[in-house]
Amino acid sequence: MVVEKHQPKVLTGTYFKNGNWAIVEGAIASGIAEFFAYPISPASEIVEYVTYRLPAVGGKAAFIVEDEIASINMCIGASWAGSKVLTATSGPGFSLKQEGLGLAYMTETPLVCANIMRGGPSTGLPTFSAQGDYMQAQFGSHGDYPAIALTPWSVQECFDLTVEAFNISEQLRSPVILLADGEVGRMMEPITVPAEKDIVVINRKRPPKNTDKSKFMQYDVSGQDDLVPPMAHFGEV
Repeated sequence: MVVEKHQPKVLTGTYFKNGNWAIVEGAIASGIAEFFAYPISPASEIVEYVTYRLPAVGGKAAFIVEDEIASINMCIGASWAGSKVLTATSGPGFSLKQEGLGLAYMTETPLVCANIMRGGPSTGLPTFSAQGDYMQAQFGSHGDYPAIALTPWSVQECFDLTVEAFNISEQLRSPVILLADGEVGRMMEPITVPAEKDIVVINRKRPPKNTDKSKFMQYDVSGQDDLVPPMAHFGEV
């Protein structure tokens, strides 16, 4: 595939596209720098398109990796290295990601996981749309943790809620699950991409530049009204 370099980050305009396309454009508009995933229907269009678009807007990495376990753990590492990061999957892959997602919740790691749902259980029905992963999104990993999931019902919402998912993830330092079914992911509708200046983008809080490295504590919420600690990246403090 030939990638045209220096494409605009935000493709402002009205299009007739599907939900998977809209998720990619929403993620790029939000400022993702890295993407890791393993192809799986009906999310494979996300994988294919983001590996074309992200390098063209200056992204750091867009990798199709060996399996779903690797992809979620690479997302965690990329987030702690300072990147906004997206992964995409469907039911069987979402099952494999659960231990990694549990780690992301425990370590308060911002990332977004798009689950384009299909029929199950197990391998299930790869080409059949379903909406059965809601409970898994909430309780997929062991233990007690708050989970956040957004569920777009249209192609337009695939774009809008992807932007919102990244904003929530960055603001609260938490994974956010984007739950779209196969129909929303593959169906085509008119979608309007706003101008870049009209898209609200929130970035994670960072420690002050004059932070004393010997005294910095990664999860100290002292003085944080929202109880969300600033996030220092690997090697900074």
